Amino acid sequence: MADRLGPYQLLSRLGAGGFGEVHLALDKDGRTVAVKVLHPHVASDALALTRLAREFETMRRVRGPHIAEVLDASLTGEQPYIVTRYVQGRALSTVAPVDNDDLVRLARGLAEALASIHAAGIVHRDLKPANVILAEGEPYVIDFGIAVALDAASVTASGAVVGTPGYLAPEVLEGRDAGPESDVFAWAATLAYAVTGRQPYGTGPAPAVAYRVVHGEPDLSDVPSWLGPLLRDCMHPDPAARPTAPQLVARLGGIVPAPAPAAVRNGVPRAPEPVTMSGGSLHEALTREWVPGDKRTPTSTVEEARRRRRERLHQRWIVGSGVVTALAAAAARAYLPQVSLLLLVTYGVALVIDAGFGLLGGSRRRVVVDVVSGLGAVGLWGLLSALFSTAVLVLAVGTVVFLLLVLIVSS
Repeated sequence: MADRLGPYQLLSRLGAGGFGEVHLALDKDGRTVAVKVLHPHVASDALALTRLAREFETMRRVRGPHIAEVLDASLTGEQPYIVTRYVQGRALSTVAPVDNDDLVRLARGLAEALASIHAAGIVHRDLKPANVILAEGEPYVIDFGIAVALDAASVTASGAVVGTPGYLAPEVLEGRDAGPESDVFAWAATLAYAVTGRQPYGTGPAPAVAYRVVHGEPDLSDVPSWLGPLLRDCMHPDPAARPTAPQLVARLGGIVPAPAPAAVRNGVPRAPEPVTMSGGSLHEALTREWVPGDKRTPTSTVEEARRRRRERLHQRWIVGSGVVTALAAAAARAYLPQVSLLLLVTYGVALVIDAGFGLLGGSRRRVVVDVVSGLGAVGLWGLLSALFSTAVLVLAVGTVVFLLLVLIVSS
């Protein structure tokens, strides 16, 4: 795929789903966004694209603190795509089970997201752990509205999976239309997975899972007592018996997002104007990239995240190598004092060189880490030499070397 798609510079592939391949990208103003490029079998379906274009303006109006908003779309040309806000985090499917405190935030956040989506007249239809991103403990819903907009007969027949067995409501599996009640069912199934890390209706072939959804009971054995009754209500076979998303928020003690007010023209309700994407918009406040000369506080970017990760790895390497050096030098002190001194001097010289690079790069933190690690290594060397015998220290060195070799081989 080309490095650019319209005004967006594609940086890296994030993943793929039933309808498209998702890329991390930068827009023309340097903001990080997620670009979903539709699969060829979807891009060639005129009916599906027409439906998606019709739903786009409605999807674009959905706003909320737990929503990865739809920002832009190009539904013509060889590579149609949809652009959403990029949330830097991990999918719930990769981090479950979550602890009780995070579970409360997850349940409330997802309920508020559904309330915002339903207030705009949209049904997500594909809510599942893979479509929930956790960033610093807060959940964000992605791909809302896309599944229902692309649920055209020709798309489905050509291979796109609209929904995931185990999270599709019984009425959908039986061939009825998916409504807000179906999203509430999926919310409960997603929460059940978040608690246990297990699929609520088990695993196996899709028909077998679908049969258990329609005729069986979900596995809620490990769900906390405060949440279990609510999940059972939400997974009731009868859609009419399930609570609405605002009722979920109220029962969880959250804040129900107010539906967007509709203007009235000639006595006919009219949908609100699309949210502007110019200065001051929600998207800009949350994902604006910092550029030289910008007086605002820089937000998290791809390069910033990579820099922080490199710093963490550097600190771990410096501290870890200091511990190993001190241990090896202490083991050699009794019988090979020259080797012991050489190890400490070599580590010290390496730290001096590293601190020099830190000064050149303007990183005071790197210099501090080097100084503290050097002093710590010398102190640890003296402490180990005084407390343990040479035999114990040699055994410890051998154990550390063995563990390092195992880690290298396993990685």
